[in-house]
Amino acid sequence: MRYGSFLVFIAILFLVSPKTVAQKPTRPTSDTQQSPVQRAIQRTVTLATVPQKGDIITLADVVTTAIANNYQIRINRSQELIARNNNVRGNAGFLPVVNFAFQNNFLLQNLRQDFFSASAPPQRVYWAFNRNAAIGPTAAYTLCNGFGRQATLERLGQLVRISEVNTRANIELTVADATTAYYNVVRQLQRLIAFQQALDISRERLELARATYEVGTRSKVDFLSAQVDYNADSSALLTQQLSLRNAKITLNTLLVRDLDSEFAIRDTILVRPDLSLPDLRESLKAQNPFLASAVLNQRLADIDVRLAKAVQYPQVDLLGGYGFNPADNQAGFGTRRGRNETYSLGVRMVLPLYNGGNLKRQIANAQINQRITADQTSNQQLQLLSALEQSYQQYRNSLAQLNLEVQNYKIALQNVDIAYDRYRIGNSTFVEFRDVQRNAVTAQTRLIDASFNAKSAEIELLRLSSTITK
Repeated sequence: MRYGSFLVFIAILFLVSPKTVAQKPTRPTSDTQQSPVQRAIQRTVTLATVPQKGDIITLADVVTTAIANNYQIRINRSQELIARNNNVRGNAGFLPVVNFAFQNNFLLQNLRQDFFSASAPPQRVYWAFNRNAAIGPTAAYTLCNGFGRQATLERLGQLVRISEVNTRANIELTVADATTAYYNVVRQLQRLIAFQQALDISRERLELARATYEVGTRSKVDFLSAQVDYNADSSALLTQQLSLRNAKITLNTLLVRDLDSEFAIRDTILVRPDLSLPDLRESLKAQNPFLASAVLNQRLADIDVRLAKAVQYPQVDLLGGYGFNPADNQAGFGTRRGRNETYSLGVRMVLPLYNGGNLKRQIANAQINQRITADQTSNQQLQLLSALEQSYQQYRNSLAQLNLEVQNYKIALQNVDIAYDRYRIGNSTFVEFRDVQRNAVTAQTRLIDASFNAKSAEIELLRLSSTITK
């Protein structure tokens, strides 16, 4: 798609006013049928397609790359994976805990023993070696803990859903940022064309001023003024080239690639004029990830209250184990060698009676947090609906401004053409023509900015309503 201010005007006029039929400007058969201003505009449309290095990228390429490379999305997906790994029955206490223990003790003893009986001689043992060991598995299984296991498992599931919602929120935010940056590059390209067009008109004027000065029909002031204005437009073009470069750097940053990467965009800004506030509002309530996250956090607080209350009930555990205990005693008394095997099975019940009032405090805090999350959910919905309402009003206002700027730009182009003819035949001064030319450039840049502002408002509405990825 070729660029050019006149084509931008036609495309936007077609989008905003469905009854208008967009047609390409008819190219004259020869330059002699055109005024110098028309020739400058035509030169911009046909040649100033803004030379760009690199491969052409589309909006779909930008969105796909941004989602794939964004660091925050990658972090969210890793956190989501952790939450999924934690969401198992064993982590909630539904499975037994089995341990295997091995302990081997070695002792060296020096003994000196004197007995009451005179018939038993004193015993002296030096560096006697003793060994004992404990080998065997143990198992514990919680039979009941006040439904704490069920609440814990449900809590782990809620954490998975929260991580999924957070990932979706960052995906939608990344898509919105990348889309806005993409269309900002389009805007800067269109503004570059506008300044190039202004420079072409100034060049036509400079050539006319030079020719008339050389033949003596105009003063040198006209020629020098035309030279100054041409230099000013050249400077403005350089400044706009910098703005375009910065816009591309911003987009490269969002795509997480080399900031100096070159790419070309052959696109224009088309605004949807049919967004409906009631539909957007319903979609926000049903799908917005930030609101969904607030609702999930409220449910999480409800579960935390159940967990705090579960501690009040007795916990019943089933215990079992096997032990093998060999011994080797060289100290000279007791059993010299032996082993002991033990099988155990038991039930343990723990009932909390008093812990300094901490249990009561924990339940009270969990209930307070429950009320806090309920208020946070209501506040989040209110803030999102407020942002949606403001964005929609900005969207409607931008569409209205866009319609006005389309008409204003059309008039400005005609005014430049008339002013140049008047200046060429000496019916107006260079000051008057320069004012008309500046007004035309301003009208053109306002039209470009109005289309971008309307598109930005549209993107924000789609993000808030969580329909931007559809």
